[in-house]
Amino acid sequence: MLGNYFYHEIIRKTVIAFGTLFNDIHVRHQDQAGNDISELKVPIAYGPRQKFLARIQQQPDLNKATQITLPRMSFEINNISYDATRKAGITQTFKAPNKDNDNKLTKVFMPVPYNLGFELNILVKLQDDGLQILEQILPFFQPGFTLSIDLVKSIGEKRDVPMILNSITQQDDYEGDFATRRALIYTLSFTAKTFMFGHISNTPEGLIRKVQLDFYSDSNTRTAKREQRYTVAAKAKKDYNEDNVIDSADDPFIEPGDDFGFTETSTFFGDGKEFNPARNQDL
Repeated sequence: MLGNYFYHEIIRKTVIAFGTLFNDIHVRHQDQAGNDISELKVPIAYGPRQKFLARIQQQPDLNKATQITLPRMSFEINNISYDATRKAGITQTFKAPNKDNDNKLTKVFMPVPYNLGFELNILVKLQDDGLQILEQILPFFQPGFTLSIDLVKSIGEKRDVPMILNSITQQDDYEGDFATRRALIYTLSFTAKTFMFGHISNTPEGLIRKVQLDFYSDSNTRTAKREQRYTVAAKAKKDYNEDNVIDSADDPFIEPGDDFGFTETSTFFGDGKEFNPARNQDL
């Protein structure tokens, strides 16, 4: 189980997708006549809010250009937990196309459901700035917003990941004298319902192009002889070899994910032979 290195960057991709949701939020300031006098894109960065609060509090000179400007946002992942409500069979597998070899498939175990907890912090100096930011976020979460994330690129596995808004809290961090900068903090708690994939191995099995089934008139297969054989084979629906004819010569070129039909045949026997899978012939 352990020892096979793999890294699908699923947590990293989920963190990036979450942060991207909030990277185009603006606030506007107006004069007494209601005219827009400025517009600011709210910056966002990954990190705990304490880091930004400490930076604000440690800058005594409020007139220096190097001080952290508000409003701004920060976010961080603060929890990872298993979600038993979305559990699937632990031994179930599915097969996906192998991008390195079209004739081979990749065997993948069912992913494991995990919830990632996120915290989005909105730091503002003015109450109206905070309300502007909130109103640009809240209408899209009812209470969730679903993102499509390419979790495992090697097998083309994309999943819809709901981002659930759990709670909203407000904190007015305004202590000290008049020289101390005020920081209103809105904290939004989210849960991302994602999936974790394990090691992905190539299976020696290729695309199943033909299925053969023999029928017997007796349940004792040691003494019973075959009487009927039913065969189903994949049938191409397009001209793969570009000879302007769609026929059996195109069937070997069918790839996983293609649209194809079926060729069905039934054969009756009275020779008493049996099919040998090892030799792929009747004996």
